[in-house]
Amino acid sequence: MSKQIRLAIVGCGGMGHRHLYGLAELHRAGWERFELVGACDPVRDNAESLADQAATHFGASPTVVENLDGLAALNVEAVDVTTTPRYHHTVAVETLGRGWHTMVEKPMGLTVRACNLIACAAEGSDAILSVAENYRRDPINRLAKALLDAGVIGTPRFLIHHAIGGGDRMLISVWRHQKDQSGVLLDVGVHHSDMMEYLLGDIETVYAKTRLHEPIRKNPAAGGGEAGSNPGGVYGRWQVEMPAEFEATAEDAAYATLTFKNGAVGQYIEDHAGRGQGVWSRQIYGSEGSMSLPGDRSGGNIILNIDGESPIDDEKILEYVPDFRLDAVTSDLWGEDRLWRYEFPFPEIDRKIIAIEYGDFAQAIAGEHPVEVDAAQGTRSVAVSYGMLESGEIGRIVTIDDMLAEQVDDYQSEINESLGI
Repeated sequence: MSKQIRLAIVGCGGMGHRHLYGLAELHRAGWERFELVGACDPVRDNAESLADQAATHFGASPTVVENLDGLAALNVEAVDVTTTPRYHHTVAVETLGRGWHTMVEKPMGLTVRACNLIACAAEGSDAILSVAENYRRDPINRLAKALLDAGVIGTPRFLIHHAIGGGDRMLISVWRHQKDQSGVLLDVGVHHSDMMEYLLGDIETVYAKTRLHEPIRKNPAAGGGEAGSNPGGVYGRWQVEMPAEFEATAEDAAYATLTFKNGAVGQYIEDHAGRGQGVWSRQIYGSEGSMSLPGDRSGGNIILNIDGESPIDDEKILEYVPDFRLDAVTSDLWGEDRLWRYEFPFPEIDRKIIAIEYGDFAQAIAGEHPVEVDAAQGTRSVAVSYGMLESGEIGRIVTIDDMLAEQVDDYQSEINESLGI
């Protein structure tokens, strides 16, 4: 095996722990490209918790440090930035400036301007920058992309993406409901924005209405109850210490019409305050048929409807893409290279997909291929998400080009001011 890359995780809260489990999953699959040498967090208890768990997976504990200078003493070569989004740009700009390969969690930055600062730092560095966007790496979404690229449903015309539910419950943590920390329409929306562009290409325009339906959010875990959202069961130790009720300052619903460069139109609903029956729907209609996609990271199957044929919802769907193969890392993690569905507990799915992010990062560092989600795409996902919020703020259509150029920032200006950028 070639020399391992000396890696540190920067930000050792819930997401940092999830990334640790993903790194361990990658090693179990035989891809031991990284040596975890550092756990960095200003909250030392968080870093020590991650280091202790790392020891159970790797047989050795990374060194606990509280700042980047501490990592420099460890001769790190790469960092995984899993802080809260407010600090993504400050950390990533510095790590890239130090010449450290950097993987940063989504959203790449807290605003488009923060993303542009990171992108500028990446352009001026010889280090690799990768954005840890995970939904597109789901094997079922890989299959959906292959079906679209093969023209199985013809020319795409229309996309529906509807995600409705949540009521007044806290989504994972308090900060995800704060405008100056990363509201839910950014924190979750960048996943959906990336997926829409992954499947159908660049979005050109957005027109949206946005709302804050639930100004008071509730956290049942504070009273000993079960939290409404706790991916992988990782966040419970922090959720019990969060307030039982708190004020939300970030919008929790967006209702939008999108246009794509390829001519397709999208109808988008992301409502984290929906009550009653929950909804999940991602459907794409083309000139020859349609496809319905399952929820991301669910393992469910695609339903393919081609004009004049019976619906296909089983392994026969693979016959339409005979050349479809998953990449080597994904194949090793899932045990095969052609999947149409899978069944694993969510924590294992979560680990596997984060492991794919690490595998892609390592291969890019080794010069085997470019990173899949680079600064440009990471910035676009933030721009699309904020495009909805900006459109809701000013009441008109906005273009993504204007968003990327920071020509529309009525909504973001307050956040940028708080960041000092």
